Amino acid sequence: MAMPMSMSAQNYMDSIPVNSLDEVVISASKSLEKKSELIQRINVISSKEIANNNAQTTASLIENHGNAYVQKSQAGGGSIVIRGFEANRVVMLVDGVRMNNLIYRGGHLQNIITIDNNILDRIEILDGPASTIYGSDALGGVVNMFTRKPLLSIDDNNIFVGNAFYRYGSASNSSSAHLEFNVGTKKFASLTSLSFGQYGDLKMGREKNPFYKKFGERNFYVERYEDRDSLVVNTNPLIQKFSGYSQYDLLQKFLFKQSDFITHQINIQFSNSSNVPRYDRLTDPKGNGLNSAEWYYGPQTRLLTAYDLNYAKPGAGIDEIHAGVNYQYLVESRHNRRFGATQLSSRVEYVNIVGYHLGFVKRINRQAIRFGIDGQYSMVQSTANQKDILTLQKAPLDTRYPDGKNNMNSIAVYLTHTGKLGKHFVLSDGIRFGYTTLYSSFVDTNFFDFPFESINQKNFVLSGNLGIIYNPSEKWKIALMGSTGFRVPNIDDITKVFETAPGRIIVANNDLKAEKTINGEFNLTKFFSDKVSWENSVWATYYLDAIQVAPFQYNGQDTLIYGGVSSRVFANQNVGKAYLFGYSTNLKVSLSKRVSAIGSLNYTRGRVFTDSTDAPLDHVAPLFGKVGVTYSHAKLYAEVYSVFNGWKRVNDYSNSGEDNLQYATVDGMPAWFTMNVKVSYQVQRNLSLMAGVENLFNTQYRTFASGINAPGINLYATLKINW
Repeated sequence: MAMPMSMSAQNYMDSIPVNSLDEVVISASKSLEKKSELIQRINVISSKEIANNNAQTTASLIENHGNAYVQKSQAGGGSIVIRGFEANRVVMLVDGVRMNNLIYRGGHLQNIITIDNNILDRIEILDGPASTIYGSDALGGVVNMFTRKPLLSIDDNNIFVGNAFYRYGSASNSSSAHLEFNVGTKKFASLTSLSFGQYGDLKMGREKNPFYKKFGERNFYVERYEDRDSLVVNTNPLIQKFSGYSQYDLLQKFLFKQSDFITHQINIQFSNSSNVPRYDRLTDPKGNGLNSAEWYYGPQTRLLTAYDLNYAKPGAGIDEIHAGVNYQYLVESRHNRRFGATQLSSRVEYVNIVGYHLGFVKRINRQAIRFGIDGQYSMVQSTANQKDILTLQKAPLDTRYPDGKNNMNSIAVYLTHTGKLGKHFVLSDGIRFGYTTLYSSFVDTNFFDFPFESINQKNFVLSGNLGIIYNPSEKWKIALMGSTGFRVPNIDDITKVFETAPGRIIVANNDLKAEKTINGEFNLTKFFSDKVSWENSVWATYYLDAIQVAPFQYNGQDTLIYGGVSSRVFANQNVGKAYLFGYSTNLKVSLSKRVSAIGSLNYTRGRVFTDSTDAPLDHVAPLFGKVGVTYSHAKLYAEVYSVFNGWKRVNDYSNSGEDNLQYATVDGMPAWFTMNVKVSYQVQRNLSLMAGVENLFNTQYRTFASGINAPGINLYATLKINW
């Protein structure tokens, strides 16, 4: 029987054992579907795991899960990497709303911190391409985050439930608090959530990494005395000065149950941070000192408003209808000032996005047909100025994106089908046809006299997938799939002008075309008994027209003066062809009724075809994974686990610069592992306590492509009240 997604999906999902083949997920098809009928591998972070993880941010929550890689350029960040793809090649959604927009960049993206993990109900991480369902950007995978739903009363009595907690962490001397409450009748429910976090400068580990010597300590930093920049010796080099920030998040949902078959929901989310220091740029050397005196992201603002209509009546003409419209408003800014200079450069982007979707589900016997239309229209206004911090006078400055009109419009139709063939086989197939336009115009040509005044692109895109599943019994799932993916270049790809590093500038290129992938995947899941499950994936991707940063010429010159510095010119270009392949495995063992063991391992290799020999592809994480043991009984939950990374040798770094070799050692990024312990205990019916120790050995390390050292030993505690 079909389950109405809006009304009973949450309760139904919670009733199924996690990682069972009967577990229900949404990310693969935008509607409820059993894992036994899914071709692709999906990792689910359940509500129970989210509560027990007690992570500081959503990025940390995903990192601790052990099945997706996370890069960080600063403490207030986290860029998700799936199967060698990162940033604008991974689709992120919250409550089904696409977060990717026209200025999502191809380097390292930190936007996930605007999602409050304290209100998340579950996260579904879809490994591999998903362009047939999610359109452009879904080359590496999809991160689908679901916030909790308002709860209706099941009888004539109104309900008022909620919780509040306070959490402290020692590594960044952090304090965070959360409050949420739900009011519900039989027809109407309201959910309100508020979170606030204050995070100080992050302290790295003290002890030597067993795989390498110490590195990354903060020996000195910049302070301003008597209107002059001065280098100051850091009295504690383990404290990563100017890495702290704060953030608050609000959520309000209203749910109206019109009938047993129809619900309406309004979803409002708001997130805002303080200034977030770009820590890696504050450590860039210059001569005997530092290059930058100031480098920070301004307050990152995200507003989401969404309306959703859900209809579900099995056996009717159409079993399910899901429709919605949404609006997002984003503000992002970058501010930097070179050491010894008085000019503070500020670039601010204002983004407006309107999205919509209309989807239908029809089930006929053992066949499920899903079809629909979705689209998004987005605009960005790019502004910039340069202010003298002494005189406060402002002057014009070149904008990050063209200073005229910048917009993208995409619309697509899709059709997918899942059907059982006999007793043991399931066929899965789908197709998507889309149309995307991009327009960008240059008004002020004083800074850059491009040989064009505007850019106007139109892209027709087509993608599809075909796969077969063989379930010889309830204990086996064997799946084989082929698919295509695409990513249409956005405003950031085509028009951006910015400095990636001192002496290295990227300029606009209006000749870009869409990236494409051809993918093959083999998945095997085996339940040896009720106590042992083993998931495996082997996959390969052929990558065409890959967009990478490469040397370029601007008006016939390979260098230009930018910010008073002679800079080598680069641009995003379709450099040719590449390939990736890899292997992932997950093992779960119930050692007893109360004790379980888990283990995961992920390996990816990527190379770019060249005229001579294959070169490393950027964003490819080293071998990584997680092992652990959990104990759960009555009021007590405990977990001991290790998260680990293998070496990323220097000869495996990409030449594009996206892997940030300058923030690694001369040998590359060393291997590392951490030991961690967490415990939660329900003291009373309405009172629980959570505590733990992360990086128990206080190891000093840094994750691949990151520009900041990871936290050292972190002792944390959370006191939570429920009502």
